[in-house]
Amino acid sequence: MSETIPNPNESPNGFWASKRRNEKMTKIFTTIVLSIGAVTMILPVIWMLSTSFKAPTEVFAVPPIWIPSPLHFENYPKAWTISGMYASEGITFTTYTFNTLLIAVLSCIGVTSSSSIVAFAFARLRFPGRGPLFILCLATMMIPTQVTMIPTFILFKSIGWYDTYLPLIVPAFLGGGAYNIFLMRQFFMSIPYEMDEAAKIDGCTNFGVFWRILLPLCKPALTTVAVFSFVWNWNDFLNPLIYLDTNSKKTLALGLTNFVSLYGQDYHLLMAASLLIVIPLVAMFLIGQRYFIQGIATTGLK
Repeated sequence: MSETIPNPNESPNGFWASKRRNEKMTKIFTTIVLSIGAVTMILPVIWMLSTSFKAPTEVFAVPPIWIPSPLHFENYPKAWTISGMYASEGITFTTYTFNTLLIAVLSCIGVTSSSSIVAFAFARLRFPGRGPLFILCLATMMIPTQVTMIPTFILFKSIGWYDTYLPLIVPAFLGGGAYNIFLMRQFFMSIPYEMDEAAKIDGCTNFGVFWRILLPLCKPALTTVAVFSFVWNWNDFLNPLIYLDTNSKKTLALGLTNFVSLYGQDYHLLMAASLLIVIPLVAMFLIGQRYFIQGIATTGLK
């Protein structure tokens, strides 16, 4: 938008008052548009929260009941302790939570450690074929998951890893994924190379430069990779469905399917369990969000 040209016949005070009024109207319009977008995005979450407190007969009532009366707080302990067809086996969502937490935490450690090491090699070390190898690494993101799903399953089953957590954890320690490598490499590239030279003059090895100098400066990028990895593994449904068969080893995403059967769905319990599963992710984001906005310049000055 072009800047308003002052009118010679208009007093300076009137011109600046008009400009401030236009800016105020623009801010009001922007706020209204963003508010509408925010309400639209959060509406499914509100429906999930409302449904978790409803009786089964109120779930699909017309018109919709947004504030149930009375509130059925018993849906939450009932959803957590009853696991549908597996309730007789003593399997509850506590079991699923422990399994999911084990996979998510170990995978998060593997992704952050391996992706940072690989990214350091691509960003700071000089070796033949570095450029083509990095391009090849990025090219793997263009391969659909469906192409590698069957060969990977055959490989893990042939070495006896089927119905174990190893196919869900070990790959995280073997590079960390092309996207995470790219993210960490770009962050390493933004750090002045003079820091490496100064550390090497003081006697640091390449690993010492990585561990003592660069890694502490990459806290924002490491936090971002860790959050992405944790959220992905916490919500992952396909991989546990493929590799896990024993009911006691299943994850939260698979546990939610216990409320769905051939004879109907317990939507009020499903929404209650889903809300309980989302809470750790929201808490993790609130804890780690301040690292997302930290720049490398501010971190380096510290």
